[in-house]
Amino acid sequence: MTFLDLAVSEDGGPGRFLRDGQPHTIVSGALHYFRVPRALWGDRLQRLAAMGCNTVETYVAWNFHVRRPDAEPDLTGDRDLGAFLDEAGRQGLDVLVRPGPYICAEWDLGGLPSWLLAEEGLRTRERGVNLRTADPAWLRHVDAWFDRLIPVIGSRQVSQGGPVVAVQVENEYGSFGDDRGYLQHLADGLRARGITELLFTSDGPSSLMLRGGTLDDVLATVNFGSRSTQAFSTLLAERPGTPTMVMEFWNGWFDHWGGPHHVRDAQDAAAELDTMLAGGHSVNFYMGHGGTSFGVWAGANAADDGTLQPTVSSYDYDAPIAEDGTLTPKFWAFREVVAARTGRELPEPPAPAPRQRPRDVELTGPVLGLEQVLDAVAPVRAAAPPSMEDLGIHHGVVRYRTEVAGPEQATLTLPGVGDLAAVRLTGPDGQQQQGLVSQLRVDPAFVDRVELDVAAGTSQLDVVVASLGRVNFGPLLGDRKGLHSARLSYQHLFGWSAQGLDLTELPELDWSAAADGRTDGPCFQRVELEVDSPADAWLSVPDGHHGYLFLNGFNLGRYWNPAGPTQALYAPAPLWRTGVNEVVVCELVRPGRRLQVLDEPRLGPAESAPAS
Repeated sequence: MTFLDLAVSEDGGPGRFLRDGQPHTIVSGALHYFRVPRALWGDRLQRLAAMGCNTVETYVAWNFHVRRPDAEPDLTGDRDLGAFLDEAGRQGLDVLVRPGPYICAEWDLGGLPSWLLAEEGLRTRERGVNLRTADPAWLRHVDAWFDRLIPVIGSRQVSQGGPVVAVQVENEYGSFGDDRGYLQHLADGLRARGITELLFTSDGPSSLMLRGGTLDDVLATVNFGSRSTQAFSTLLAERPGTPTMVMEFWNGWFDHWGGPHHVRDAQDAAAELDTMLAGGHSVNFYMGHGGTSFGVWAGANAADDGTLQPTVSSYDYDAPIAEDGTLTPKFWAFREVVAARTGRELPEPPAPAPRQRPRDVELTGPVLGLEQVLDAVAPVRAAAPPSMEDLGIHHGVVRYRTEVAGPEQATLTLPGVGDLAAVRLTGPDGQQQQGLVSQLRVDPAFVDRVELDVAAGTSQLDVVVASLGRVNFGPLLGDRKGLHSARLSYQHLFGWSAQGLDLTELPELDWSAAADGRTDGPCFQRVELEVDSPADAWLSVPDGHHGYLFLNGFNLGRYWNPAGPTQALYAPAPLWRTGVNEVVVCELVRPGRRLQVLDEPRLGPAESAPAS
């Protein structure tokens, strides 16, 4: 008997969970350790408990732990999953763990390592890569990862004195495929590696998804944002008498670049919660606390026509506990419902965190041109342009260079470029023609082609490509970044050199070679900020275009002012130092002249989240 057991209803209606043999309703909140600095884990878990949660749920992001092929997993610092699970236990919370290997989560490539995309054995003609199947080339990597990961979880099960009460098999698989042999391999592998507590799956509330994503001997749960009665009826039609739980109650939504900031009315969400708890259903708030997809980790969706829809760095999600830990009206509405339905006296939440005073700082410090930095990188030469993954770059910029002959008036197109390209043609006389190219339509500075007047003789063509998030959901999972091809009118261009820079973390920069003052092109800008004591802030480059902000070497995420909606990046207190702090701006289009320190978020114009 597992600690969290199942009592099946004989009349086909909703069953119940039993916790240590007693009837139990799970009230859980999703909180991803990889979206919150370790120093804040305890604070955010306390806030979940104060909302009425008796459980916390977290995904595990494979790519966050294994950055390079054959590298040992990093399970330290902000990546110390075991420490997070231990902290949840100290806070008196049960834990639901969703180890993937795929997690979606609006996280780059759904949590899968991008280096998988460079492996020939995983590529197929139909899709970018042969992921999430029983193909041995895929399972070899999954098994190697789970050999290291699952013991961390298993040693913290309730049976071992820890807080873990249940573990998920894959994630929303019925929205992707129907390889039951693959799911069975994962379930068997979890058991073989020591998982003895409850196993579960989660899928959308449709018969097709539930049939494709579930296993007969594993608890099935559903994901939705509304119409709970209908969703649970669908689940019970497939699984009569099963305990009913929404594993993802979407009480908010995420944001794409170029779109609005999505919100959901607090009372509407609370009314849906009340209906579910009154019906004896268990709930996991997605999200309880969203946090931040710091650095390059935000993923993307793909529209029906294949157009990329990259996600912003903020994962505020309009969750009851906001990105910076603020307790929103939704928090208090949920807390009231939970207290009324469970009869529990809930603990008081922690006090609000202090914030820095707002101020502007001129970006007049040293400047390193991006071209200058790329010049120092050894070039890779190939007939066709290599992808970022082929170059071993997770996310960043690559300068592709080739030569073209003229005279010719022609149209340059970059089919499938991933994702934002700056084009420069330098003629024999040194004259330059420039343009910005992308398939995205969220920034008017970028167009889909450039008209070039190629002079007689040989001209140099540079295409500098910057990546956005990889697709994290749907059939286009496995998109690759960089320059895929280039055509001058109908003619493919061959014979390339490529020099790349990974921006997952702040690269080593030789500031002794920097110039003082200003530049009009892509660059790194450095400025120092003094603070009396660490406190929360938001950083913005209001007149910048697109790039990254690094605080004391930590990548806060992407800014993209013309696209929006986000106009500032969250910089939590643990990332600051008393005294001097270093901010590096990596601007990839046109640099700004000032840095703003703000005392509140700027998430953009709000719009109601799509119905779900």
